[in-house]
Amino acid sequence: MKAAPVVTAVGSRGTEQALVHTGQHYDDKMSQVFFEELGLPRPDVNLGVGSGSHAYQISEVMKRVEPVMEREKPDLVLVYGDVNSTLAAALVACKMQIPVGHVEAGLRSFDRSMPEEINRVLTDQISDLLFTHSPEANENLAREGVDPEGVHFVGNVMIDTLVRLLPKARKRQIHRQLQLTDDAGHVVPYVLVTLHRPCNVDEPHRLRRIMSALEQIGKTCTVLLPLHPRTRERLSTFAIDISNGRIKALDPMGYLDFLCLEDRAAAVVTDSGGIQEETTYLGIRCFTVRTSTERPVTVTQGTNRLIGNEIDSLAEAVLSSLGGSAMTNSPPEFWDGKASERIAEVLLAWHD
Repeated sequence: MKAAPVVTAVGSRGTEQALVHTGQHYDDKMSQVFFEELGLPRPDVNLGVGSGSHAYQISEVMKRVEPVMEREKPDLVLVYGDVNSTLAAALVACKMQIPVGHVEAGLRSFDRSMPEEINRVLTDQISDLLFTHSPEANENLAREGVDPEGVHFVGNVMIDTLVRLLPKARKRQIHRQLQLTDDAGHVVPYVLVTLHRPCNVDEPHRLRRIMSALEQIGKTCTVLLPLHPRTRERLSTFAIDISNGRIKALDPMGYLDFLCLEDRAAAVVTDSGGIQEETTYLGIRCFTVRTSTERPVTVTQGTNRLIGNEIDSLAEAVLSSLGGSAMTNSPPEFWDGKASERIAEVLLAWHD
């Protein structure tokens, strides 16, 4: 979702690109369908790294991407977000003295127990061009001593993809397919849930508490849970049964179907970073099952509420929000669908 609009904007200016898919996100339902729906070209290279520990993924990406950079000899390596692939590719480029650009730089949760926080901090320290999506990201980088000459406040590329595809997503028939419409064809209230972070799904007691809270919500309102492969595996391993009908477990779905569900949800429960941003733009109430967020603008200006460790309050918080008045919300600055165009212009000026 972050790469697609930038690839399009850069390509429209005649710049030659090589798209590398590391394979860190390898499940077809979690990867290939996104390439198709987002209109991304077929990757020039797929490193096929797959799953594994943090050390394994980072080391394998580094080993496999180095020959690609040696062959392509790029003027710049552009990395996105905060996953293991982000740090690995940035490290290799830095060691090879190839400039690095980081899309979504400067995000900080200030929680070093999150692997993504380590990836973010280290990637920013070795990047030459840092593309930020909010003013506090600029402030974080300034506090860490990053040269302001390389920092560019461009806005949120995730919203570029959302703005472009929202009209198409709204035409999807996923509500009818999931029997979420009444006899008159109106969409019934439902809560959309995503969970995948190790802090939530790898600890059996916490995962049971979360599922118990979702079952409480399910007594009043339909609960949809598209299951991340990691979460599905943990539910099986911990023998947590959610088959009583209060939680509607779904297979992973593509971006368009998910966006269609997100757009009409009564509320969203998540531990994802990107979904916090999307719900802020859409004006949908979001309850984030985390103790911190690297996207504080979604709390201060948006619709987001951190649940933290108060899992027992999750059901009450969500249920009390149902039937409330519509959210009145204006998107943060530069969350306007044009961030990728700004990135492309910066890249061209930098190269010149």
